[in-house]
Amino acid sequence: MTDLAINEVAADDERLAEGTFPASGGTRLFYRHWRPSVATSKKALILLHRGHEHSARFQGLVEALGLDDFHVFAWDARGHGRSPGERGYAESFSTMVADLDAFVRFLSLSYDVPIENMVVLGHSVAAVMVSAWVHDYAPPIRAMVLATPALRIKLYVPFAIPGLRLLQAVRPKSLIKSYVKAKMLTHDPSQAKGYENDALISRSIAVNILLDVHDTATRLIDDAAAIQTPALVLSAGSDWVVKNSAQARFFQRLGSRLKQLHVYPGFFHAIFHEAERQLVADAVKDFIEQSFRRGAESPSLLDAHEDGYTKREYDCLRTPLPMACPRRLSFEVQKGFLKAFGKLSEGISLGWRTGFDSGQSLDYIYENKARGVTPLGKLIDRIFLNAIGWRGIRIRRQNLESALLRTIDQVRGTGQPVRLLDIAAGPGRYMLEALKQLPADAAGDVSALLRDHNVEGLEQGRRLAREMGLANVEYSDGDAFNTDSLARIAPAPNIAVVSGLYELFPDNEKVLASLKGLAAALGRGGYLIYTNQPWHPQVEMIARVLINRDQQPWVMRRRTQAEMDQLVQSVGFEKTDMTIDRHGIFTVSVARRVCGNV
Repeated sequence: MTDLAINEVAADDERLAEGTFPASGGTRLFYRHWRPSVATSKKALILLHRGHEHSARFQGLVEALGLDDFHVFAWDARGHGRSPGERGYAESFSTMVADLDAFVRFLSLSYDVPIENMVVLGHSVAAVMVSAWVHDYAPPIRAMVLATPALRIKLYVPFAIPGLRLLQAVRPKSLIKSYVKAKMLTHDPSQAKGYENDALISRSIAVNILLDVHDTATRLIDDAAAIQTPALVLSAGSDWVVKNSAQARFFQRLGSRLKQLHVYPGFFHAIFHEAERQLVADAVKDFIEQSFRRGAESPSLLDAHEDGYTKREYDCLRTPLPMACPRRLSFEVQKGFLKAFGKLSEGISLGWRTGFDSGQSLDYIYENKARGVTPLGKLIDRIFLNAIGWRGIRIRRQNLESALLRTIDQVRGTGQPVRLLDIAAGPGRYMLEALKQLPADAAGDVSALLRDHNVEGLEQGRRLAREMGLANVEYSDGDAFNTDSLARIAPAPNIAVVSGLYELFPDNEKVLASLKGLAAALGRGGYLIYTNQPWHPQVEMIARVLINRDQQPWVMRRRTQAEMDQLVQSVGFEKTDMTIDRHGIFTVSVARRVCGNV
């Protein structure tokens, strides 16, 4: 165990212990641990409470499940129970999802339980959190249990969501009180009384969290086919809090081979505290045992470019819409506007000239300075730069720089000189700005090789490096998909970066050729930092309106995070860290080479 787990202290129950763990941003959150009867157990169940509540509320469920051979863990989410933070508030819902990822990694390392042997259960809002984590981070957990997931909350007030968005704009840090009374949660009078008298339960919830849950749930319902983790969905037949219709749509679209939906007629929202709650506990236990009997094998996604969910979407995007289709007319109008008035915007003009996915366009997006002909052109350029995809790209750059600096620190900590490689850097502005942030004493320890096939982008990068006074950066021509060329790079790099490249190519064979070359170049112990785009809200608009670097329609085949991680893992890497923007569009992952020859 790590020293963090040693800080665990015994509670009143002889099986129960308490402790804290470092969540995202370093905040320490409280958790409970019901210890297994077998000290060497390698299985775990993680319980995540519904909004307003806390981990102690799971005591009855733990007893009802009777999984004595499992570690059982439950946390108090930030702003809840005995964890710090303003009651009901978090910076964003994505912060809470990142907390979950940190919790699971902490538990796996501290208690020596493989993530493949974990089942994660979330209740209400926490069920949305679990779904988002599984979709965005692609953890190889054994199964997930989603109890009355809050994919659509019953707000009862007309135009509630637009009203909350207005309140959020006027008062960014707003909290509201829940309308839900205990009698709307359970038919059991003693459980209702316990809820009302629980001093650790807070009725407040932040408006930004409510809106984030709504928006996250929207994309999860839309993209549920990307989730292949075994899933049990528990639905309360008379739920006053959330809409069962949204749960049904989500379940129907789930890509999981093993999935079950149990609906409990007459049950209220708090199904683990209902009068007949043992029925629910029995279903959860049966599903957990079934998931372990089936084994931990995940379906291979290495051939997802030939057949699969995102391949079908890709083929659809490449097929022209019917002439009479209203969507076709809408996209033609958008394209016409960008062709005509886009000439006034420098960013849009650059996109038409070099492709909206080119290194030059990406560098312009990073710079984020509106330019254009006339004030109208600058206004159009600012609107263009503020598109959700470009905002996500800039967040990706921040996450990329942070991951790069952390990884440089790790390598320097071993006493090795740091040799960086970017195989498709373009001008490489993010790399140069990261290098500028290094302390003065690190300059002699760090060098960077930035390769690309685009001569204009390489020359632009050389100018940038000179302007920034960086002498430890070399630019050279290089094919990012040539296995042998990458493998022969000398001196051998120990940190390689692939940013925004693989997303542009639908073929996994091409990506694997690149990854094999990188694996050979890095060798055992080397680090790979890679990006992915598991989801995009404008993927159809981009395909039907914008052009790529080859002056063709910019049609992207999305890779689920599970697919991208499998590609990286197949050549001997193990993912150690990941971040994602709050919109769920772009991920930045760090993996370490753990195997020898590919």
